[in-house]
This record gives sequence, C-alpha cells and structure tokens, in this order.
Amino acid sequence: MDKQLEKYKSKIFINNMLESAIRIGLLIILIGWTLGIIKPFIIPVLWGAIIAVALMPLTLKLEGVMKGRRGLSATVLALIGIAILVVPLVIVMGSIFDGIVSLTEFLQNESVKLPGPSARVAEIPLIGGKLHSTWSLFATNMEQALVRYGEEIKAGVSAFAGALGSGLATVVMFIISLLIAAGFMAHSEAMAKAVKQVSVRVVGKHGEEWAGLIAATIRSVLLGVVGVAFIQSILIGAAMFVFQIPAAGLITFAVFILAIAQLPALLIVLPVIVYVFSYMDTTPATIFTVWVLLAGLSDNLLKPMLMGRGVEIPMPVILIGAIGGMISAGIIGLFIGAVILAIWYELFMTWMKMPQQSDEPSSDPSQEKSLKD
Repeated sequence: MDKQLEKYKSKIFINNMLESAIRIGLLIILIGWTLGIIKPFIIPVLWGAIIAVALMPLTLKLEGVMKGRRGLSATVLALIGIAILVVPLVIVMGSIFDGIVSLTEFLQNESVKLPGPSARVAEIPLIGGKLHSTWSLFATNMEQALVRYGEEIKAGVSAFAGALGSGLATVVMFIISLLIAAGFMAHSEAMAKAVKQVSVRVVGKHGEEWAGLIAATIRSVLLGVVGVAFIQSILIGAAMFVFQIPAAGLITFAVFILAIAQLPALLIVLPVIVYVFSYMDTTPATIFTVWVLLAGLSDNLLKPMLMGRGVEIPMPVILIGAIGGMISAGIIGLFIGAVILAIWYELFMTWMKMPQQSDEPSSDPSQEKSLKD
C-alpha cells in the first residue's frame, strides 16, 4: 500500500514538473518574442521618457501662458527641440559637404601640387620617417600615391560614410524621441500615476520617494551635463564659424561629444589655437584664443547654475555611463548611458543611507510580557 502511494506521489510530482517546465518554456518563448518586437522601440521610448521628465517643469510654465493647453505646450516644446537639433545639423552637414567638395576639386585639379614636407617632419619621434616619406610621395607624384594608398583611402572614406550615416540615424532617433516625449508630457498625470504605482509595487513604501529621486536625477543630468555640453559647444562652434576655421562643424561636434563625456573641451581647442596662430595675424588670433578659452572654461560656471541642488553625480559615473552607452547604443547612448548610470548611483546611495531594520527582539516590557503569555 505504501509503495503504491509513493509511486502515485512520484507520478504526480513528475507530471507537475513537466507541466511547470512546459509553462516556463512557453513563458520564455513569449518573453523572447516580445523583446524582439519591442526592441527597436526601447531606446526612443526610454529617451522620450527621459526628455519628458526633464522638460515637464517648462511644459507646466508654458501651459499657464497658453491658458491650460498642455497638449499644445508639449507640441511647441517638441517642435522647438527639433528645430534646435536640425539647424545645427544642417550647418554641420553643410560644412562637411563643402570640405568634401573642396577636397574632391583639389584632387581632380592636376595643376595643384601639395607643398613638400620640411626637414623637421622627419625629426618627429616614432612617426617622423614614415610621415615624411608619405607626404613627399603625395607632393611629388599624386597619382602614384593614390594608387599606392588606394585601399587605405577607400577604408577611410567607408568609415567616414558609415559614421555619417550613423549620425543621421541618431538625429532621426532624436526627432522620434522628442515626438514621444510630447505625448508623455501631454498625458503627464496618467503617466506619473502609473509610474508611482509600479514603483510602490516594486520597491515598497519608499517607491514614491524613489520615483521623485529618479525625476530629480534625470533633470540634473540633462541640464547639468547635456545642457552644459550643448551651450559650450555652441559657444566654441560660433568662434569656429566666425573665424572660418576648416572643418568647423566637425570640431564643434567633437567638442559636444567630449563635453558630454565630462572631458575638457580644451583637448580640442588648444591644437586649434596653435593652428590659428600659425596663419592669422596677432590681433584676430588673440581674439579667437580669448573667445574659445572662455567658452572652454564656461562649464565651471554653468554646471553649478544648471545642476540640480542636492543631486551631485561624480564625474567617473557620468564618464563611464557616457562612454559605455556610446559603445552599446551609438551616439544616443552618450545621453542615455549617463542618465541611467546616474540614476542607479543615486538610488544606491539613497539605499545605503536608509536605516536598517533591527533584527534584535524588542526591549519593551509589555511586548516581552505578551510574548511570554
């Protein structure tokens, strides 16, 4: 009898295990399919939510001006954001196109010859000899140089075209994210309520507090990091275009990337200053130098003004988030990576400061008496 009961229980156990395995397998398949379907939309929706949180205070102020029309206020902000994004892109693309056209005309013009390298070029450590011979070849026999280094030139052009295409795709992603952000801001009450409910459900009683902390961190990083980087790159880029520096658009974009990664813009500005002094007169070169140096150091003044009070994110956290985000998700990952890692840092620090629940028995006599009873 006992053997039959044990055999029956074993059979039930095996059936339950098989049924559970099938259910778990089907659930994993369903989750995999779902992730495959929504994967293209994760980054734009996430970035749209981040933008919406950052711009929500401005939307509320604009709503008061527009007599309570929140949808119109959110749409206006999204259109302004798209204009701010597209106009510099057109300028940068125009600069790149002009540079490519000038280079093409230069290479096609047989009467144009490159000046030969000076003897000092060969004295440069490590690369001097190779650079001198290559430069001499291009200066004396352009056709032979193009044939000899044709593969390297094609690889460079392909890499540049790929980077350009990736940049255009990122801009389109930004535009889509801004439109998504407008939808989030137009229905902010419902979205905020849902986020708080999920936060309380996941975290517990501190969920609503943590949701507020996440919003404050997003605003702090976007204004104190991305906002400062944008202003700084505009100031430096204006000097580049006013003084007609070659590849001004690319230099401006490089400054923007460095500023987001929390690296000093002077890394790019100082070589440009040296180049300007090599061919400009002293007065305009000095004006340019003062302009770009003040713009390069402007982040020391802008960050305390724009960075949210009480939210201090260490530079290594932003740097790792920006670089890691760019490696994993392209240019847009610069922004999302910095924000996401800053959020985790703030949540971790808040969790560390929370008082721990005591596991020791209570010393209240009434409670001890009740336990004894």
